[in-house]
Amino acid sequence: MNSAFDVIIVGAGASGLSAAYILLKAGLKVCCVEQGNDLCGLTSLEHGGEVERFTSLSYDINDHHDFSSFNVDTSNSSIKPLFYHGVGGSTLVHSSQYPRFHRSDFRIFSLDGIGRDWPLSYDSLVPFYNLNESITGVAGLPGDPMYPDWNGPFLPPVPLGILGLRLKKAFTDLGWHHWPSYAALNTVPYNGRPSDNFHRPTNLGDLTGSKGSVNNTYLPLCLNLGLVLLKNTKVLRLNSSKGRVSSLECINSNNYSFSLKARNYFICAGGIGTPRLLLNSSSPEYPNGLSNSSGMVGKNLMLHPLGYGEGYYEENLSSNYGPQGCCLISQQFYETSQDRNFKRGYTIQSLRGPLPVEAALSFYKKRLLKFGDNFWSNFFSLYNHTSHLTVICEDTPSIDNYISLNHSKLDRHGFPGIKVSYSLSDNSKKMLSHGLQSIKTLLKASGAYKVLVSGPVFNTGWHIHGTCIMGANPSDSVVNSFGRSHDICNLYVFDSSMFPSSSGVNPCSTVQALSLYLATQFLSTACHV
Repeated sequence: MNSAFDVIIVGAGASGLSAAYILLKAGLKVCCVEQGNDLCGLTSLEHGGEVERFTSLSYDINDHHDFSSFNVDTSNSSIKPLFYHGVGGSTLVHSSQYPRFHRSDFRIFSLDGIGRDWPLSYDSLVPFYNLNESITGVAGLPGDPMYPDWNGPFLPPVPLGILGLRLKKAFTDLGWHHWPSYAALNTVPYNGRPSDNFHRPTNLGDLTGSKGSVNNTYLPLCLNLGLVLLKNTKVLRLNSSKGRVSSLECINSNNYSFSLKARNYFICAGGIGTPRLLLNSSSPEYPNGLSNSSGMVGKNLMLHPLGYGEGYYEENLSSNYGPQGCCLISQQFYETSQDRNFKRGYTIQSLRGPLPVEAALSFYKKRLLKFGDNFWSNFFSLYNHTSHLTVICEDTPSIDNYISLNHSKLDRHGFPGIKVSYSLSDNSKKMLSHGLQSIKTLLKASGAYKVLVSGPVFNTGWHIHGTCIMGANPSDSVVNSFGRSHDICNLYVFDSSMFPSSSGVNPCSTVQALSLYLATQFLSTACHV
């Protein structure tokens, strides 16, 4: 094949730029196509930048009406999938939580008779966790009994602050595991990037370069190695024939249409974007979509059902200051236990509270705050007087949870949006109920005079897994253990859509470690020559 590139990667996010780094270091010619743009022009908090959370920095693609957006119909889903388009993908607006998976997460069927095992082991990813963390920089603390084999090196942990120390005492009094959060955030200068001043929440973008998002970490490395990056360029479909992808059909924000060719194609568009593209690349030869002989493209959607709790205190805990997503974690209830009525488990995360606008809206919605003469005194009796806990529940794959093309809602180029069909399993409902009770117990033990809990929280589907699931059997999976399509010999998927299980932690670290591993495995085959 006469191709301009050895590999074309669709998506310049956590997985795409990690894979590109490995390929470029090996001397391959790589093009990365990203439908979003660089994250730039952020407004400082002093000038009202917080309101961008509801517009240009929203995780909800339905809030964006730009070149890269499309409709996501969640009317049949109990959780809304959330993601972000741009050079850096969703790492641009994630909260920097960066734990690893546990060893057991790769063997949940063998250990607990639920879900699926991974066709690879934790040990196979360890060198790539290490490599990724050396490039990204991870703030943490060695010695965590829940990660006995993970001893850094770490940057100093994110300071706990008054809130964290209050909750730490409550965890200790209850005898529950707790540990400083693992954070992709520079607490000291690292790899030529400055330390963070903990002033701007990491989920509002980054003005300093201190955050370990891939636009700060892998992107400069890849560009120095010769990456061809096409921004504001949407891949409309993959053309294919006789078991191979032959080209990509693209259009850029100037409405210029063109094709790209390579020897191999890596789809790294995330748990929604990847199956949408494959389903939209149907043809007479592949009427059900590309790489979909199993019928599993879009199926097995996992979304980490999330529970939420707030505690209210008389004291000012400075709890709305600092990295919003990173304080303490507890994995006391992470593994299956015979004394509970569900299998697998969850992580409890202690967060800092939101900034003033979001906090005021939340207080008002809960009828804790009213407009009038006493507005400011009431607001400041609440603001910085709260603690915020989340429960991240492990989700397991089911073909009854899926995304499909929605031909009634077309994007500006005439291509369908998606419809999400998702409900919690009985196991997840029991797990979530237990988690909500746990955080209620913790908040009361910490001295909160009022405790509010809820779940599942609808607008929390940040962790999207399983929609192009990995496995050895072509009849019930989309790609093999090397990310290669069972149907198309030069097509690969390298993102969280291939995860056979979801774990009970944030997936970004594992997405990148897996991508580094898969790209290395790709180089060991003859496919790239």
